[in-house]
This record gives sequence, structure tokens and C-alpha cells, in this order.
Amino acid sequence: MRAAPAFDLFTIGHSNIPIDRFVALLQQAEVTAVADVRSVPASRRFPWFSKSNLAKRLAGEGIDYTLMGDMLGGRPRDARLYRDGVADYEAMASEPHYLEGLARLTAQAERSRICLMCAEREPLECHRCLLVARSLAEGGFMIGHILHDGRVEPHAETDRRLLALTGEGCDLFTPGQRERLAAAYRRQAHAVAYRRPANNAKRTLAAESR
Repeated sequence: MRAAPAFDLFTIGHSNIPIDRFVALLQQAEVTAVADVRSVPASRRFPWFSKSNLAKRLAGEGIDYTLMGDMLGGRPRDARLYRDGVADYEAMASEPHYLEGLARLTAQAERSRICLMCAEREPLECHRCLLVARSLAEGGFMIGHILHDGRVEPHAETDRRLLALTGEGCDLFTPGQRERLAAAYRRQAHAVAYRRPANNAKRTLAAESR
């Protein structure tokens, strides 16, 4: 099965799959560049996905590799970008460095068939979908999520799954559905987004009180 040529960008989560299978999924979608949006581009359990090992393997397959977790990662360093200790994707989406990262990504997409990569297998459990792909889709880009069974799920279908998952319905075209979709994103992001360790939050509060 080949990916539809209409997609402008792809996403994938490496999870625990073998590196050969990961590369095969990229090749099946005709990906020519990977943008790593992990805040921490390393894996102790699966070292073939640590940045240096992965970059070397992808280079051997003719696939470019770029680190973008500093701009498009899901673990912000700024305490302002957390709500109740959870990364606030809506706040992150308006930050200048995030918007600069999107601009760089879309510029690269004009030259390459690019795929965003993070760790989580399921798009709806990862910021690559709930934050970055959402921004891109709202900007008019056609996004395809590469699944581990080889299918490429259009982002619109992912949105329908999100609505069903969060109890907001599944029809994208009924009145008020834009608001329901935004509420579904907010609910899902709060459930799965990165949580700051409690000791970090305490240190931040102490620093702010001085």
C-alpha cells in the first residue's frame, strides 16, 4: 500500500518497533526527510532511536534527519506554558519560537517529503498530533499519520476519532462542531501532555517568590 500523494506532511511515532520496520514505513510513504520533534531525542530501551544512531541509519537510506525538538517539542522549559502542572498546548501554539519552528518546517516541506517523528505510537497520545499537526492542518496542510500497520490516516479522520474518544460526537460538519473539536483537543491534551515533576514546580514557585 502506497501513501496518497496528496499529503503535504506525515507524522510517525517510533514506539518499540524494529528499526528495519520503521525505515520500511517511511519508505512506503516515500518520505525523504525526518523532523525529530522529541524534546529528549534519545531512548535507553530502544537505542536505535537515539539521535546519533537514528541519523546514521537514515542517512544510509538517503533520508535526511533534522532535530526540531527545541522549537516543536512537547516539554516546554518556560513555567508560563504549563497549566496545573501540565504542558498547555494552546499556550505553546502562540509562542514565537514555536511559530518560527513551524515556519522552518513548512519551508522544508516545500523541498522534501517530510515526516514528523516522536515516540508515542498512537497519534492521539502525542503532541506531534495534538499540537503540531493541528497547527499545520489549521494552516491548510494535508497531514497523514503513518500507523504501524502500514496505513496512513488522514488528519481529518484522526479528528473524527478524537471527537468520538472524548464524547464530542464524530461529525466534523455539524453546527458548533468547531468548538466541540477545540474542546476535544483541550481535554485530550490535558490527559496525555507532559507533566512537570512536582519538585520542579516547587523550585519554580520558590524562585518566583524571591
